[in-house]
Parts: sequence; C-alpha cells; structure tokens
Amino acid sequence: MAAIGTTSSQAVAKVTKGTRTSGTWIAVIVAAIVLVFLLIFILANLTPVTVTFLGMSGELPLGVALLFAAISGALLVALVGAARILQLRRRVRRVAKGS
Repeated sequence: MAAIGTTSSQAVAKVTKGTRTSGTWIAVIVAAIVLVFLLIFILANLTPVTVTFLGMSGELPLGVALLFAAISGALLVALVGAARILQLRRRVRRVAKGS
C-alpha cells in the first residue's frame, strides 16, 4: 500500500535503496561491455606494426600495441595519483598531530 500523497513508484523507490551488491553488479556489467568493445577494437586492428622501445623492437598487431600503450599510461597516472594521495595523507597526519 502506498503512503498517502505518494505514488506507488515513489513508495517503491523509498523502500528499495542501492546496495553494495547492486553497485558491484552494475560495475561488472559495465566492465563486460567495455571488454566487448575492446575486443572488437583489437580484432578490427590486426595489422602488424613494428614497435621500438628502449632499444628493443618487435612486431605486434596494432590493436595490441595500442592496448599496451593505454595500459602503460593508466598505470603511470595511477602511480602519480597514489603518490599524491600518500602526500596528502601525511600532511593531514602532521596537521592533526600539531592540533
């Protein structure tokens, strides 16, 4: 039974809240969709290219080479972000000790 002054959809929205499990399932579904698009991209770009890095060279499919470049960039950004987070945590600890 809906509360007075609310529609049934509003009452259901109040009762059903997002949970960690529902958030996890949404993340899994989004990740699966991204992986499907990534697989399509790699399969569409199978032309071999020569990659030279730090004096080494080899041939890879273009899609795989671009995937490695994207992963490397993401790891670099994560490393810089983690360093900044640690720096801010140390600063907060120092300020908290000084108070």
